[in-house]
Amino acid sequence: MIEAKNVNVHAIPAKAGSGQPPFLGLIAEDEPLLAAALKTELARAWPELRIIATVGDGASAVRQALALKPDVLFLDIRMPALSGLDAAAELADAWNEAAAPFPALAFVTAYDQYAVQAFETQAVDYILKPVQPERLRKSVQKLRQALDQRARLVLVQDSGLDAAAGQLFQLLAALQDSAMSAAPLRQLQVSPAGAGGSTIRMVPVDDVLYLQAADKYVRVVTATGEHLLRTPLKDLLPQLDARQFWQIHRSTLVRADAIDTVQRDESGKLRLHLRGCPDRLKVSRLYAHLFKAM
Repeated sequence: MIEAKNVNVHAIPAKAGSGQPPFLGLIAEDEPLLAAALKTELARAWPELRIIATVGDGASAVRQALALKPDVLFLDIRMPALSGLDAAAELADAWNEAAAPFPALAFVTAYDQYAVQAFETQAVDYILKPVQPERLRKSVQKLRQALDQRARLVLVQDSGLDAAAGQLFQLLAALQDSAMSAAPLRQLQVSPAGAGGSTIRMVPVDDVLYLQAADKYVRVVTATGEHLLRTPLKDLLPQLDARQFWQIHRSTLVRADAIDTVQRDESGKLRLHLRGCPDRLKVSRLYAHLFKAM
């Protein structure tokens, strides 16, 4: 685990002669050697950038980013518990744009043809590991442009956070499409809640109202009861028809045709009510555009 290394951002000197404060960056990478290599190469490619924290997991990345409000986040896609993509989604949902503009994002990934193709079609940038100086220079240029655009949005009082959320959603959709199974699941092998795993039941996906990650299981909620599924939600997602099941939170999928009403609370958060179910389900900022008419 990489411990967060924080500095007093107000004590960081500006680049000599620039008259401008430096850009602030945060690295989230669970492999210490790769984190150190990225920091070293960034110092060469982007001297004006100051790395103010290095963490080794997604949850720490969210906490430190909310506390330190960096300009740029470098997030490893694969990290313990909370992936870089999930951390970015959680951060977007919790970010207070009145306090600071949402950071520019760059995801760090080992080479994967489908993942790279997905990134190439989106505005969100990626960095291959091990770090390649030439590719990193291109990423730095792209991140600088993103920060310039962010500054313009602030001047016109527009929302860069909504744009970032839209980019993240498109990226997740592209990655999901690349991993999508040819034949979506029609039945789920579940254990009735409280059965202790001694009974297996087949539940048609058409009967499912929503699926929600809970510890090591996924809750499978139908109109007649609740069941447990041992398959992680992230592994289940590519096996479901995206037209039938909408993701509304990193931990929640709902059957689209079961949605009855969508309500906005006093804080602006959206919650869903499904037919045949008393639960109210939270919609994260990343997926709020699905209900943009509200």
